[in-house]
Amino acid sequence: MTRYTRSTLATRLFQKALAIMLVLFAVISFCNQNAYGLEVQKFSARPNQTSGSTVVGGVPTRLTWEATTDGSAVKEIELTLPEGSKTDDAKLSVSVLDGLERLETESNSSIADGKANINFAKPLEKEGLLVRVQIEPISLDAQGGSYTMKGQARLADSSVVELNESPAIVVEANSPVQSIVSWLDNQEWVAAWNSNKFLNTFFKPQLIVSSAVDLFNGWLMALGLVALGFPLAIPLGLAFAFLRMGGIKIAKFLAGLYINIIRGTPLFLQVYIAFFGLPLLGITINNFLLGVLILAMNSSAYLAEIFRAGIQSINKGQFEAAASLGMNKAQSMFYVIIPQTIKRVIPTMTSEFILLYKDTSLLSSVGVMELMMFSKNITATTGNITPYIVAAGYYLLVTTPMIKLVSTLERKLDDSARPEIKVEAETSGHSLSAANHESR
Repeated sequence: MTRYTRSTLATRLFQKALAIMLVLFAVISFCNQNAYGLEVQKFSARPNQTSGSTVVGGVPTRLTWEATTDGSAVKEIELTLPEGSKTDDAKLSVSVLDGLERLETESNSSIADGKANINFAKPLEKEGLLVRVQIEPISLDAQGGSYTMKGQARLADSSVVELNESPAIVVEANSPVQSIVSWLDNQEWVAAWNSNKFLNTFFKPQLIVSSAVDLFNGWLMALGLVALGFPLAIPLGLAFAFLRMGGIKIAKFLAGLYINIIRGTPLFLQVYIAFFGLPLLGITINNFLLGVLILAMNSSAYLAEIFRAGIQSINKGQFEAAASLGMNKAQSMFYVIIPQTIKRVIPTMTSEFILLYKDTSLLSSVGVMELMMFSKNITATTGNITPYIVAAGYYLLVTTPMIKLVSTLERKLDDSARPEIKVEAETSGHSLSAANHESR
């Protein structure tokens, strides 16, 4: 009986202790709940670059702060803006949402001395209301950094509670390029220029400056593709040209088949077959390297025909002259014929280089981050065609000097050929005069 009584007493004590703990937990939870009044959910800044999703300091943006009510009667909210913020001409807007429904609430809002103040005409008493505060335009510190929003709430009973600190936003330091863009934003002539729809769509000054920098890496990628692909195409093209002119029928047939297939199908199709077909076979190659190989193979087919035509344009007497000096066919080809061929085909090879450089743009369709891919991404972000115009400028930066070079080489070759024609004409004239003299 004594044991039973002790056991019952212990059980009752345990139950009382448990009840006391639950009450304390409820009280603490209630106190903690009332300690905030608002539970901060979000703090963000709108990206303010002309392209990309980065928040840059010193450039106007929009801050958004959100919090939910916990059932306390929130009368006033005071937010401390990030240090170094500039709020000249900034406007503060407040909205209160109950689920998806926007509530009609009256409030007085103001921004002064680095603080944003919102005073509600009627306290927010319902639990779960979403309070959204937006400040625009506001410029964060130009030095960049990580920033949060702090603040406090005053309840209907005049008690003041500290709000929990918001999530942090990362701000990049203002670059020289962005400073130029910001300067352009404040120029009257730029505003007048952009008021014209055509000029704003195709030649927006701010995007010209920023895109020129953003596209530079893509331009280097395009140069790298052609700088590696074209030198690789030259020996391939020369080899296929020899096979095409050789006496081995099977080699001649295979070389002709390769050249005709490559020249007879679009490079765009060849790119798709390589980039999507090889992975199906379990062959994985780096996109840049695969791009170089595709460009080299495509160009080699055209160069093969250029070399073949150049070699066949050399007078057969050159072969006979080399043979008379004791050279075999290989020596005649490499020491006599090919040097003359290269001189003749350089203009055409330069034109092929220009075409290959422009064809690097096709690799953007398979994700190679070259010039066209960068411009497509920026255009998709900004909804403006200006990045494409800047990309055209980068292409012209290479193609224009090359076109000039082709014209100069062709002119020099024509000039060098004229003395030979003149000599032949004079020789023919003397022969004709001698023949006429003899006939008389």
